[in-house]
Order: sequence, then C-alpha cells, then structure tokens
Amino acid sequence: MPGPVEPFESGMLPVGDGNEAFWEASGNPTGKPALYLHGGPGSGIKTAYRKHFDPEKFLIVGIEQRGCGRSRPLATDPGADLSTNTTQELVADIEVLREHLQVRQWLLYGGSWGTTLALAYAQTHPDRVSEMILAAVTTTSSAEVAWITEDMGRVFPREWDQFADSAHAEPGERLVDAYHRLLTQPDPGVREAAALAWCTWEDVHMSLDPKATPHLQHQSPEFRLLFATLVTHYWRNAGFGGDDLLGRMDRIAGTPAVLIHGRLDVSSPLSTAWNLAKAWPAAELVVVDQDGHGGSGMVEEVDCAVARFAPE
Repeated sequence: MPGPVEPFESGMLPVGDGNEAFWEASGNPTGKPALYLHGGPGSGIKTAYRKHFDPEKFLIVGIEQRGCGRSRPLATDPGADLSTNTTQELVADIEVLREHLQVRQWLLYGGSWGTTLALAYAQTHPDRVSEMILAAVTTTSSAEVAWITEDMGRVFPREWDQFADSAHAEPGERLVDAYHRLLTQPDPGVREAAALAWCTWEDVHMSLDPKATPHLQHQSPEFRLLFATLVTHYWRNAGFGGDDLLGRMDRIAGTPAVLIHGRLDVSSPLSTAWNLAKAWPAAELVVVDQDGHGGSGMVEEVDCAVARFAPE
C-alpha cells in the first residue's frame, strides 16, 4: 500500500457544548469516503491510519474525539465538563463532521475503543455506513470493564495487586471508580501517580506475547493523565451503552464488515468479536494467531480488508 500522505485540509469544527473537534482529510477529495475512529478513549489520531488507504481511491478522514488530541477543551483542562463527553455526543459529533464534509456515506475503520464507537455510530445511523473494518474489537460492556479492571487479576496477580493498591479504593468501591476519583482530585501529585499506575496496568494486559513492550507508561505525564481520565470516565459508565450493542446488531446485520482480532489479546478476549460475528450475517471474523491487542499481522489484515472495500 502507498505510504501516508499529508492532509489537504484540516480544521477545528464546533460540535456543541463549547467543544471544537479537530479533523483532517487526505487522499482524493472525490474518492470513496473512509472515516478513522481512534482508540483510547483519548489516544488521538496518529499519521499511521492513513497508510492503509490508497490515496488515489479514498477520501481519508480522521477526527479527534471530544476532550483529547488537538480537540478543545481537553478533558483535563480546568473546568472541563465530562458530563457532555459521552458516546452519544461523539456519535453526534461524527454526524456534524459528515454534514460539514458533505459525505453521504462512508466506510468506518476503528481500532480498540474506536470499534465500540463505530458500532454505536453505525447502529444509530445505519444508512450512513457503507462498510466497517474493526480491529481489536471491543464493545466496552460492563462485563468487559470488570474483566480488565477486576477479574484479570487471576492472570496477572502480582501486577494486579500493585494496580489495586495504587487505587486506594474505599470499601465496596470498584477500582475503575476509585481511579477516576483520584484522577479528578485537585492535587496534581495524586492525579499524576494515579495516571502512571493506570497506564502501567494497561501496558500489562495488552498482550500475552512475551515480546510485547510497554508503551503508555512511557508517554508524557500530560498524555497519561488525559488518557487515564477519559478511559476511566467511559469505562465506569460501560461506554455509555456498551451493554446494548450486541442486542442491537439487527440494525446493521446487512452492513459488510471485517472483524480483526488477535488471539493473544487478553485485555479484549476473542469472545467479544466472536459473539458479534455470530450476530452479524454480513461480517467476517479474521483471527490473527500471533497478535495481541494490535500487531503486525493485524496491520496486514486491515490492509487486506481496505483493499476488499476499495472502489475499482
């Protein structure tokens, strides 16, 4: 596939509640529209997503979700209102961007949390989605959140004990709630310590691959705090509808899709993608045996899926 191309247009789009969302477009202005939805929540967009798409055939669009990246205000800014940062608002923001770009219908490509958001958007606006490519599939259900934050201690007991100790949870308090409480404290030292502990735990469970290397804990303190704040905000609320996504698959049953998942992905067990595929007649599940929550094999499968959906 061609290498990444530079955007030909970008901007800050007012999306309501005092928020502005950063967006960019590259490739062919008259090509097939494709929208990339990043993970996290809070990871922001990097240039790598563009390289999956032939810039002569696709209009390649990326948006940074509310509260992160170059969108403003950031979730960690003083006075930021997280009550207006929900999946429903992000879905509405995507619609604002679609109308701004005058796109009738687009292919959705999401990774990790971006797959949850893609499902929520497609189920809300099925007529606006031509195909879907979902890599490292999640639905951010309450069961998935409990698995990552509580139950996975059975897989990584030493690391989980450190994670749990750093939460300073009150009696009966879930760890995800305890971390969110710490991350929104006025004391910057408390916030920074909680963000580092959260990101260290995230690095632990990304893969069972012994060659996997830590990533999040080595980011800047500002990024760690923003990432952990948004992740805990969404996770403690089960993705604002994650428990409902599997039961609403009839809304997109005929939408062509490729689900790409790593067998070594312990943070998002394969069962999530498996159950979605069983409820999705038009979807194909591709299992990458050697990958966890990402990996080179998944990158290759995304390229194959994009080529399948490319215009002639």
